[in-house]
Amino acid sequence: MVVVEFLLLRFKYIIRLIMPKIAIIEDDISLADMYKIKLESAGYECIVAYDGQAGLDMIYTTKFDLVLLDLMLPQMTGSEVLANYRKTENGKDTKVIILTNISEYEAPDGLYELGILRYMVKANYTPSQVVVVVQEALAA
Repeated sequence: MVVVEFLLLRFKYIIRLIMPKIAIIEDDISLADMYKIKLESAGYECIVAYDGQAGLDMIYTTKFDLVLLDLMLPQMTGSEVLANYRKTENGKDTKVIILTNISEYEAPDGLYELGILRYMVKANYTPSQVVVVVQEALAA
C-alpha cells in the first residue's frame, strides 16, 4: 500500500512538471475561478491572483507558459503589471493574452508594444472559447 501511494504521488508530481502552467490575473473571483476550472479540466495547471500587485508578485516568482491578464485590476492595472513583468528575465518571452471588458479602442497606449499575443474582450468569448484560444496560443 505504501508503495502504491508513493508511486501515485510520484506520478502526480511528474504530470505537474509537464502540464503547461497558466497564470490568471483577474479581480472578478467567480470569473477567475470559472476560467481556472475550465482550463484545469483541459489539462493545464492554473494559479490565480485577484489583484494587480498579487499577480505581479506571482508571475515574478513562478515561471508560466502563458498569462491571462485583465486590465482593470485593483492595486495595479494590468498594463502596469505587464510593463513591469516584461522587464524581468521570466517575462521577456512569456505569452500574454489580455482578457478584459475594456474595448480594444479604449486600451492603454503602448499595450501592443509590450508584446501581447492577443486582445480579447471577455463579453465576446465563452469560457470554452477562451480554452480554445489558450490551446492555440500554447501550440504556436
